[in-house]
This record gives sequence, structure tokens and C-alpha cells, in this order.
Amino acid sequence: MNRPAGHRSGVREVVAYNWPLYTAGIAVAAGAGALHGALPPRLRPVARAAGAAAAGLLASTTLATWLVYDRSGLYGFDWLDTLLPGAPAAHLVVGTGLDEASVPLAARWPGSRQTTVDLYDPAVMTEGSVRRARRRVPPPAHALPGRAGALPVPDASADAVLLFFAAHELRCRAERGRLFGECARALRPGGSIVLVEHLRDPANTAVFGPGAWHFYPRREWLRLADETGLRLAAERRIAGLVTAFSFTRGAGA
Repeated sequence: MNRPAGHRSGVREVVAYNWPLYTAGIAVAAGAGALHGALPPRLRPVARAAGAAAAGLLASTTLATWLVYDRSGLYGFDWLDTLLPGAPAAHLVVGTGLDEASVPLAARWPGSRQTTVDLYDPAVMTEGSVRRARRRVPPPAHALPGRAGALPVPDASADAVLLFFAAHELRCRAERGRLFGECARALRPGGSIVLVEHLRDPANTAVFGPGAWHFYPRREWLRLADETGLRLAAERRIAGLVTAFSFTRGAGA
């Protein structure tokens, strides 16, 4: 199966990646309704609450996914203009299973030399959603295999490194630290790491419920940057639920 040019996730794809969770939510909502009349009166409020919670979470998750992935300007990448001062001469795209950034970035920066690294390791990234996404959208043929602690790129070889919904798939704290260290190593002085993530914050928790615990809080990304000698240069919210950070390596770093 060839990778679709310029693939971008939307509600349909996100549901396909996460269908067991959606199926479970529908089953809870439908089951609560079906059992309501057969339950003792004292348990009926519990069934109603469980069904309403499941239905509400399905609705809020689907609506939020549609707003972020189908309706916002996320995949237009115009928001990059507020995070990077100009088109980089060379840029690095690091993915962890689903690459939806390298094709649009190559089109946006046609004069920039692009390197794409794929960190996917099925022994480490055990989330079923990642496996399903990867089957639907294989990595580009030019992607280089790598590890969080060993990116196959020379020192100071990129003006920008993009981590687009990628870093949170490294569930081990030490692995995330190694990734940030390698990204900083690959940056030229004055270069920037652009990190795009949902955050574990009130807005994402309100719409994704327990699913927001798959994300990391803002302080985790700031901690990683600080420990790697990077400083926060810019930050932008997209569709109210996605945060894009620009971390800069100073000229003396």
C-alpha cells in the first residue's frame, strides 16, 4: 500500500485508529439504555448516568476531533509563521508511527532540504491506535529508521526540527529526554524545535475525558526543553485544543 500524498487525519481516520474505544463507548451507552427498565429502581439512576456520560464523551470527542483535524488550519501549517522566523535551509521531521507532516512541509518549504526519521518500534510503542494508523498510512519510503537516543543525522545539520504529535508516543520519561537531547544535537545554533501536542489540561480533559491522560501536561515539555538547554521562544494554541511550541537553541549552546 502506497502512502497517500499529503495524508491528513480527520474524524473518519481518528475513529478508525481508535475504533475499540468508540465501540466500547457505544456499547456502554446502548447497554445502559437497554438494561434501564430491567434494573431495580435504585440502580436506574446509575444506568442513566453511565449511559449519559458515555454518550456525552462520544459526542464531545467526535466534535473536538472534527474541529481540530477537519476544520482548523492545523494541516495548512500557516501557524508556523508565528513560531519560525523564516523558511529553514534544512529541516528534520521526526515521527513515531504516523507521519502527516513531511509531505506538506516539503511543499511549504520547497527550497529546504528535508530529512525524515521514523522512530516507530512496536516493542516500545504498544498502543493499538498507533499500529492501526501505521497500517493505514505507512511511513514514506525516504524515512530513515532511528531511535529516540540515536537520530541518524549529523550534529548541527538542521535549522528546524518538527515533532508533530510524535513525542507523546514515547511513554518512558527517559526516552523523551533522550529524544529532546538528540533534537538539540541536530540543531544548528539559533535553530528551533517545533513541538505540536495536545496537552493534559482542563480544555482537553473536558472534551476527551480520561483520554486526556494519554497527553502530557505543559510543564513536562517545558521541563524537557530546560534540561536540554533550550528556551521557549514562542507558543501558539490551535483550535483551542492543540498547542504548538517553538524551543530555540541559543547561539552559544
